[in-house]
Amino acid sequence: MAQVEATTERIVASDADTVFDAVADYSGTRSKLLPEQFSEYEVREGGDGEGTLVHWKLQATSKRVRDCLMEVTEPTDGELVEKDRNSSMVTTWRVTPAGEGRARVVITTVWNGASGIGGFFERTFAPKGLARIYDAVLARLAAEVEK
Repeated sequence: MAQVEATTERIVASDADTVFDAVADYSGTRSKLLPEQFSEYEVREGGDGEGTLVHWKLQATSKRVRDCLMEVTEPTDGELVEKDRNSSMVTTWRVTPAGEGRARVVITTVWNGASGIGGFFERTFAPKGLARIYDAVLARLAAEVEK
């Protein structure tokens, strides 16, 4: 079983603190950022960063739907980690300053992929598909914080 990784990043025209606060706001802003691949979004505990427990379904392909129950931690400044209780998937959001009034947002998702031929296709195509989904999330984030 090989680890699969997908990374997406974007420079946003807003300061890093404002961007991080928007990303960590699970009870408000976060649901506005999710494209149609996400459904059944529900904050079950907390709602603002560390200590949040949030549920959603992620339909990565027409046949693949992940039922995610994410525990949120903030291990360092500007970093938010979402660990799925239902799988090996971990998504890390890093928000860092990128010059005057700008922030770099990097989203990295890793999980243990399948083995065999299915694993080959997963390692080949899943990162690109997930990157497209998170590109849409980052575009919505930019639209939200660049107002």
